[in-house]
Amino acid sequence: MAIASHLPILTVLIAAFQLWNPTSAVLLTVSTGSGQPLSPLLHGLMFEDISHSIDGGLHGQLLRNNGFQGDNSSTQFWAAYGNSQISQDFVNPLTSAIKSTLRISVPSGATGLTGVTNEGYLGITITPGLYTSSFFIKGDYNGDITIRLKGKTSGIQYACGTVTINSASSNFTQYSVDMWTSEAPDAENVWLLEFDASQIAGSSLNIGLPQLFPPTFKGRENGLNPKLANPLFELQPTFLRFPGGNNLEGGRVNSRWKWNETLGPVEDRPGRQGTWGYPNTDALGLMEYLYWCEDMFMTPVLAVWAGLAFEEDAVVGDALEPFINDALAEIEFVIGDTTTPGGAWRASLGHPTPFDLKFVEIGNEDNLGGVGHPGCPSYPERVSRFNKAIKERFPSITVIASTADKSCLPNPIPDGLWLDYHNYNIPENYVLGFTEFDSWDPAHPILIGEYARWGTPYPDMQGACSEAIYMMGWERNPQIVKMAAYAPTLQLVDTSGWQWTPNLISFTQNPGHVIKSTSWHVLKMFSTNKADTVLPVTSDSQPGPVYWSASRKGDDRYIIKLANYSDDLQVVYITIPGQTTGWYTAISAAADDQNTLANPNVAQPNSWTETATDGIFRVEVGRWGVAVLVAI
Repeated sequence: MAIASHLPILTVLIAAFQLWNPTSAVLLTVSTGSGQPLSPLLHGLMFEDISHSIDGGLHGQLLRNNGFQGDNSSTQFWAAYGNSQISQDFVNPLTSAIKSTLRISVPSGATGLTGVTNEGYLGITITPGLYTSSFFIKGDYNGDITIRLKGKTSGIQYACGTVTINSASSNFTQYSVDMWTSEAPDAENVWLLEFDASQIAGSSLNIGLPQLFPPTFKGRENGLNPKLANPLFELQPTFLRFPGGNNLEGGRVNSRWKWNETLGPVEDRPGRQGTWGYPNTDALGLMEYLYWCEDMFMTPVLAVWAGLAFEEDAVVGDALEPFINDALAEIEFVIGDTTTPGGAWRASLGHPTPFDLKFVEIGNEDNLGGVGHPGCPSYPERVSRFNKAIKERFPSITVIASTADKSCLPNPIPDGLWLDYHNYNIPENYVLGFTEFDSWDPAHPILIGEYARWGTPYPDMQGACSEAIYMMGWERNPQIVKMAAYAPTLQLVDTSGWQWTPNLISFTQNPGHVIKSTSWHVLKMFSTNKADTVLPVTSDSQPGPVYWSASRKGDDRYIIKLANYSDDLQVVYITIPGQTTGWYTAISAAADDQNTLANPNVAQPNSWTETATDGIFRVEVGRWGVAVLVAI
């Protein structure tokens, strides 16, 4: 049941309205009494490796194809430097997980400096700071190896570090070097490993799993790239749904995301062929996701594989049991105490205290997919079996079904089961979504696990405005909508073609090329103005083109959210009894305006102080605009 929005206007507000006599205005009066509690987890993040959002994006490691992982590995993105040749060597694997290494062969009689370069993920970002590079080496070599960061064509050097090597042909040894960097103007840079060719002339060296890290978010080892972590942290997200998304499922059962293969030293992680067409290193694994949650104060929403891969039949019946047990083992790893096998394993990796896991989702979009055995018909059985096993073993966990399609759910739906509702749509339907949840059954709250306006390369202002209206619909129904996340979150812009659009944030490897979209700005306006209680609003108008919601944080902080789904400026008068001053933030632009790589700041919010006159705030909401008034 929705909070009331259309009740008779107060006499005093009518009088004020008539006195000012605006030609077109909406009059709102916000109740300062009781309301309904809002979910404290409403605005969060959904994440998977799509469009190089992890490898080449959020994960800090900058070298591409450093472990020769995936189905069709090669020496792509590597190049010989000086008098040498390179090849992929399967005879000298680094570990049982990293099954090949890079062989650098030097011809007899060679002199001077030689080595190998890596071009990164469409380039390498070099900003001022302390970068760290590491590598494993095998081969008879005693002397210096130098790591340089330099312009690919300009040759300008931006960092240099040297380490003395004493390696043998019998085993791999790991070395690392720290380098202070100066800023490169663009991403046209390479990582160069350089050594004395005369020492290896007529022989070879093997290099295994080289890595390059900038300073990481909060200094985490194997951590996140601050370039992208910081704008996510700015949103003050409350939860993280991971590891997908379709990338959880895999094309085949054996290529699903396997949590236990993402743990421990990165040289022991085999990686896999990701769902979105490129290899995944899994260097951002289960522990890194959980540390990310801790570092950004987010609640984890852990998705477990539920028997559905894209290119194979769904797993059903007794064949599900190993995968149910695997999910139970994963949950035990996350929250088990150190007397359990999972908890002991987690403790051995440096985190004896259980993580704060409260939500587990069974699969992803199991209403779709599956060859010959579609996900929907088999999901009632699959979700029932997972739900029963999880609740028996971990009764405090809230279990979430991966679909809200009732034809794909058990009948009746098990008590306490939440539902995940994905809604990619056009702006007009998000406007209709203002009242979409008014009649939903509160017995089964929902996570809106993925939403975004469709049909544009970047989010536009009309779409962002419609998303704001949709978000207000969630606030109108706090007993229904508990969590929501825009998707996809990040995209490395590849000029060879778009993989998925639009995205919340687009980026390149050039310094400063992080595009905060119109949707990002609107989401930030909502997510950073959290409240405890949604409040009734009385108005003389029906919603449209102006839409609104009102809430309160604590006893005296009132938050009014507004959206103007039209091409005309709208005036809104707001009465909040007892409140006389407020902080107003607004964003507005033409309907199709987008923040793009070429023009990243077309639409930006502005903020200023507003003062009530005779107890009434007068605010303006520009065309296709979104605004937030915080009255204290």
